[in-house]
Amino acid sequence: MVTERAEAFNFFGPRSLSGPELKPGDTAPDFHLITNKFETVTKATYAGKPLLISVVPSLDTGVCSKQTIRFNEEAATLKDRVSFVTVSADLPFAQTRWCGSNNADHVQTLSDHRDMNFGAAYGTLVGDFRIDSRAVFVLDAEGAVRYAEYVPTAGQEPDYDSAMAAIKQVLG
Repeated sequence: MVTERAEAFNFFGPRSLSGPELKPGDTAPDFHLITNKFETVTKATYAGKPLLISVVPSLDTGVCSKQTIRFNEEAATLKDRVSFVTVSADLPFAQTRWCGSNNADHVQTLSDHRDMNFGAAYGTLVGDFRIDSRAVFVLDAEGAVRYAEYVPTAGQEPDYDSAMAAIKQVLG
């Protein structure tokens, strides 16, 4: 049974989100996402070190672009200690173009376009538009959710400071 959270995200009006609302302490669900080279990655791909997952409706919008650039800058400061990914339903071709245009070389963009598996598992699926809502998750090296933020409005940025504080806490 799919969980529906009515009016949980404002995107051209109130929209329902499909999937669970994850909370700190939950075991992060598995996912299947597509890289810019059309390879499938799963949660296991990132096992063994912390993972920050930034979720955006589309890289080709102002707030989504700003969010991804900000996390790309944060990723650059932490080098290989943390994996940073941005998930959207954009096609891998569009993600590759966006990364090249924005010098995003420290965050990996991943596409949920194929089957919206991530959105359904992480509670970010906006079924009306077949996109993911804006959210940020921090997973520890064992795959437990240590931070979860579901941003309620498409035009609102996430709380970067709280997400980065969660990463620093996970790193010890």
